[in-house]
Amino acid sequence: MTSIAQTIARLLLGVAMVGAGVAHLTTQRQEFRAQVPSWFPIDEDLTVLGSGVVEIGLGLAFLVLPAKRRIVGALLAAFFVAVFPGNIAQYVEGVDAFGLDTDTARLVRLFFQPVLILWALFGGGWLRRSRSDD
Repeated sequence: MTSIAQTIARLLLGVAMVGAGVAHLTTQRQEFRAQVPSWFPIDEDLTVLGSGVVEIGLGLAFLVLPAKRRIVGALLAAFFVAVFPGNIAQYVEGVDAFGLDTDTARLVRLFFQPVLILWALFGGGWLRRSRSDD
């Protein structure tokens, strides 16, 4: 059984992912390109476009396929793990993007990635209280 909190988390993350994906393809494309690590072997624009499409797809799936929330939540968590090296590279390489223009700001951002992973898992129904906690 899904709690109201899980449903709200799923819907909010779904909307956020669609919004981020659209931003990848449109207004924030240059900012996202700056976050692709210099060592990544795929063209940075292609990487941004591809990740934007994936974000839109996962976000929409989280919104409109509640029966598949567990698989989508797991896929979102895996996506957040997969893009984490880009966040680390932004910190290590000292790349300014999205207002992260100091090492401290880039470092603090790294601690939000686990929050996104847990959010995806919670919204997907992977993290819940046991019956004995009720």
